[in-house]
Amino acid sequence: MLDLSGGDQSYIEDCPVCYRPIEFELRTDGTVWELDVRGEND
Repeated sequence: MLDLSGGDQSYIEDCPVCYRPIEFELRTDGTVWELDVRGEND
């Protein structure tokens, strides 16, 4: 789970279907946030 109050952060979780890692990267300035999601080959 990503905590929007915690500033920039990244998190890796295995896909529940294919079990490959997925990286979630959250960037925020305190008002606006952006979430990038990438698979291992992206």
